[in-house]
Amino acid sequence: MTGWRQKRSVMQRYNLTSHMYEERYREEQEAKYAAALDGLNLTPGSKVLDVGCGTGLFLSHITSCVDTAVGVDVSKQLLLIAKKCTKNLGNVLLVLADADHLPFKEAVFGFVFTFTVLQNMPKPEVTLKQIRKVAAMDACFVVTGLKATVSLEAFGELLDASGLLPTSLKNGDALRCHVVQCIQRQ
Repeated sequence: MTGWRQKRSVMQRYNLTSHMYEERYREEQEAKYAAALDGLNLTPGSKVLDVGCGTGLFLSHITSCVDTAVGVDVSKQLLLIAKKCTKNLGNVLLVLADADHLPFKEAVFGFVFTFTVLQNMPKPEVTLKQIRKVAAMDACFVVTGLKATVSLEAFGELLDASGLLPTSLKNGDALRCHVVQCIQRQ
């Protein structure tokens, strides 16, 4: 399957299942969010990017402690739900975009989160390099990889090849993903 066909298939799948996404995945997502935020210091001046923001659930967790939270997703239907979820939050911006072609200036975001996105991308290393472009040099990244689709060793190799240096790993039994906090390699 070509890259665009794979992305289109993913977009269509999430558009069709958007109405039940939170019901199906909320508990799992909440566990990832708790692991991802453990040890991070989000501050009132922080600019946060959530790539693959889905229904905006994560954004609703962090907006009270950051300056700006931007959610990006390729699914229009998921973003419509995210819009409802975040409608009373003045510091949230939602953007319909492909993670491989982010419509932002370089070096903007101090924190970048990507939950359960990479297994949907045709070339995850390209996605991570694109995400690095929009992150500030001293940014903190939190990247997850589904344990069912990628071994911890292969996930580490992907992060390394993409210029990310893991600083913390969370992958306990309660998590279906490897949750890795990273910084950019110098």
